[in-house]
Amino acid sequence: MIQDIMPGTEEQLSKEMTSAYIGFDPTSDSLHIGSLVPILLLVHLQKAGHKPVALVGGATGMVGDPSGKSEERNLLSEETLAHNLAGVKRQLEKFLNFDPALPNPAEMVNNYDWFKEFRFLDFIRDVGKHITVNYMSAKDSVKKRLEGENGMSFTEFTYQLVQGYDFYWLYHNKNCKLQMGGSDQWGNITTGTELIRRKGGGEAFAFTCPLLTKADGGKFGKTEKGNVWLDPAKTSPYDFYQFWLRASDSDAEKWIRIFTFLSKDEIHQLITDHQANPGAQALQKTLAKEITIFVHGQKEYDTIVNAAKGLYGGNPLEYINSTDDQTLENGSIPFSTYNGAFPIDVVTFLAESASFFASKGEARKLVQGGGVSINETKVADPKLEIDDNQLLKGKYILIRKGKNFHLVRINK
Repeated sequence: MIQDIMPGTEEQLSKEMTSAYIGFDPTSDSLHIGSLVPILLLVHLQKAGHKPVALVGGATGMVGDPSGKSEERNLLSEETLAHNLAGVKRQLEKFLNFDPALPNPAEMVNNYDWFKEFRFLDFIRDVGKHITVNYMSAKDSVKKRLEGENGMSFTEFTYQLVQGYDFYWLYHNKNCKLQMGGSDQWGNITTGTELIRRKGGGEAFAFTCPLLTKADGGKFGKTEKGNVWLDPAKTSPYDFYQFWLRASDSDAEKWIRIFTFLSKDEIHQLITDHQANPGAQALQKTLAKEITIFVHGQKEYDTIVNAAKGLYGGNPLEYINSTDDQTLENGSIPFSTYNGAFPIDVVTFLAESASFFASKGEARKLVQGGGVSINETKVADPKLEIDDNQLLKGKYILIRKGKNFHLVRINK
């Protein structure tokens, strides 16, 4: 999980309990699975006896980090930021132990708390004078943007100074000696260590983890539906589980080392078993199980497995009819509600109710090609009407497209 590491970092961690922080970007009210790598770094840190600090960027979220970005992003209002910060905080509290009775309890900080009263003139006098423009311009994140068509605003150019001051503030107020993050953060992090050295005469450390990509070159954590979120309201636990289950063999072999707490021996044995019988998907199943339990809990995982058995290993209609509504609608399988006109023709219904049909044209084409089933009966006629006679339990329609299921509740 280590890409770059500053000399002396390993010695610092071996010497004493060390406070270390990672910053989280509050551009949404939920983190996504790309955030799991820094979360796991903090979890490992705490398990090893060190103190994890999670910084949520209430101030930096108003500016926008240029690292890895080709153009400037929209700035967020204070109201939106406050909402997003609350959501991110709730999620981080699931993974880290904040119990004050511990010798190394996790701590959460918001950089808005120390920036809200920091006047611009004070900032450029007390912080800006310590870091040269030459030093800032040499960072890869800056050079790429300056060489691009859109250039870079002064706002984004100063971002590394703002993040650098975060590290300086935490160093002096929380005895925080280490910052971690993705490899695209190396420039911002080292600006912090440099500010600590130049302004305060102190010594701080850094390491980064690799940015993950899929073996096919696709962006990690992205599906055709968008990000895979940690919030079950944004990505159902079922879809979350399926993302990991559908990992390619090479991705699963890499990801199981990062996203699980299995021992090295257990992982090597799993890889050996998988290579001997790839069809059994030992790697993918174990990866999906471990990470789903970590994020959503054992109960949700058991519900998903039961749903998969009922849908793929048994009688799907029997599973729907025998399972309580709350389980069906709370992430056991992809689910949506339909509030439109009813009865309704099947093509319009598919396009408006199920997430895997992009348009009426696509739905009609799949129906005509025999690729869609309603309640496990293939649909051949695009003029078929969906009415009360097809409702399961008087309220549900089960759609199947290939191997993918989607349950729709009809609200009449």
